[in-house]
Amino acid sequence: MKKFMVWMDRYWHVLVICACIGMQALVFGIFGQESYLTVQDNLDLFVAHFQVLSHWDGWFAQNAVMPMLGGISRDCLGSEWNLYNIFFVFLPPFWAYMAGYFLKIGIGMGSFVWLAKDIYREAFVRYRGIAWVMGLCYGMLPLFPAYGIAFASIPLAVFILCKIYRKEGKLWYPALFFYPLLSYFSYFGFFLLAYLACAVLFLSVRDRKFCGRMLAALFVLAAGYVCFEYRLFSQMLFSDVETIRVSMVDTDLDFAGVWGQIREAFLTPVFHASSDHAVFVLPLCLAVLVWRAVVLGRRRQAKNIRREGLLWVLLFILFNCVVNGLYFWGGFRRLFETLLPPLKGFQFNRTTFFNPFLWYAACFLALKLLYDRGKLWWRRMANLFACIAVAVIVLTPAVYNEFYWTCYHQAYRAVRHTEVNLLNYREYYSAALMEKIKDAIGYDGAYCAGYGLNPAVLEYSGIATLDGYLGFYPQSYKEAFTELIRPSYDRVEEWRTYYGEWGARAYLYAGSGESIYNPYRNQQLSDRHLYIDGEQFGKMGGKYLFSRYELEDTEQLGFALQGIYTDEASPYTIYLYQFTGN
Repeated sequence: MKKFMVWMDRYWHVLVICACIGMQALVFGIFGQESYLTVQDNLDLFVAHFQVLSHWDGWFAQNAVMPMLGGISRDCLGSEWNLYNIFFVFLPPFWAYMAGYFLKIGIGMGSFVWLAKDIYREAFVRYRGIAWVMGLCYGMLPLFPAYGIAFASIPLAVFILCKIYRKEGKLWYPALFFYPLLSYFSYFGFFLLAYLACAVLFLSVRDRKFCGRMLAALFVLAAGYVCFEYRLFSQMLFSDVETIRVSMVDTDLDFAGVWGQIREAFLTPVFHASSDHAVFVLPLCLAVLVWRAVVLGRRRQAKNIRREGLLWVLLFILFNCVVNGLYFWGGFRRLFETLLPPLKGFQFNRTTFFNPFLWYAACFLALKLLYDRGKLWWRRMANLFACIAVAVIVLTPAVYNEFYWTCYHQAYRAVRHTEVNLLNYREYYSAALMEKIKDAIGYDGAYCAGYGLNPAVLEYSGIATLDGYLGFYPQSYKEAFTELIRPSYDRVEEWRTYYGEWGARAYLYAGSGESIYNPYRNQQLSDRHLYIDGEQFGKMGGKYLFSRYELEDTEQLGFALQGIYTDEASPYTIYLYQFTGN
């Protein structure tokens, strides 16, 4: 028993890592495309975009038009020079998604450990277990899937910059140049460059010597982003096309509202960047910091609390939350846009996207303080806390926790012997049904739209769409699309606000005000009239309407029912209407 406990004390982290990754690989391997992957801002967005690029040979195309949203510039879609995107170039989409899922875990865990080892050097062996498990936590966080690798690689960027600062080899500059292959400028690159500029000033003052190495690193990193995301920069800096960013309306809050945003960002998970810290990690870090302050106070060393890394990491988190709050202060936001006109509409509150890494760095530092107490039972307590942090992530039903939702819904099906209302990956896209329809009508690339059927479903199967979901497309098309949906737009106040003040989801909205684009098996609609301008549909080049509902007024709008299509593997019944103009 004693030997077993010694072995556990040394290798407990290996068991935790193997169990977590092994369970996830087993679940997704068994269920495959019957896994329940998040649709919101995921399957209805980036996966569909990647398929558009694949179907229409757009990945490496120049000056090309992609047939979604009536035809948009290839440069409006993601770069081909991004590791996550590259998977979708060469692999079937589901397995590309899984490759990105597991690589995110590996990069998050590995880069976290590399950074800890670089900081603590010879002492790292003492903290190896908690470093690996905190890295696992960070890698498993349910973050925005398309940018999961970008999230996971943040400690890698810090690691490379530390190597450059210490002059530990010349190859770190090329490594930094290629780092944007893992990252994304709009979410992380802008802020990394800003933080790096601040570091140049701070280090130059602290070291009393200009830190040319870090300034050179800043230019190298900026060059990397420009090269690997040249499409984004060409659109931002050199395109004269006015985009929907000019008509987006941001929320302006008063002091109480701004303070509420700061408090909320600190205490609760942020959408797209859910750090699952509120239940356990936050109270653990605060409790350990208070305990450390009490210990130092008893030793009459209270001032030494300023040297604690845990304190500074928590303050960094708070700073990011403050920036998030300032984004909702109209005066500050407009000043930012005045000083940097190309970044008009840019969401600089994304500083909170760095907080998931910082929360688990803080958790590591809290556990390290327990380790430093020296006694075995303190280390075992820290190990237990690390395991609890892992369990919280695995068991929290967060938006992008696809392992949890796949297990939950598959267990529900097995126990209740009934289908759940939520659609799995295969059902949501229903690629076999879409191919059946394309074959039946001899589809030739004509523009179509969906009603009650997300345009991503059509795009995934290589069908050109008038509708779509994209946060960056011409304002002129938004105005044309507004005329298409004018009957529902004028009828329902919610659509005037939702589409008029945002506009990223260009959908055919229900005149009843009901949401009809949820990924549900059973989705009711009380009013079967189609509230669109039929003449505008024809002017925009539309030919087919894929509807989940049998509609009542299509003849008056110039549509004729072409056929009703079903498939055994699909939950959809598609009523296909052809625009005749009569």
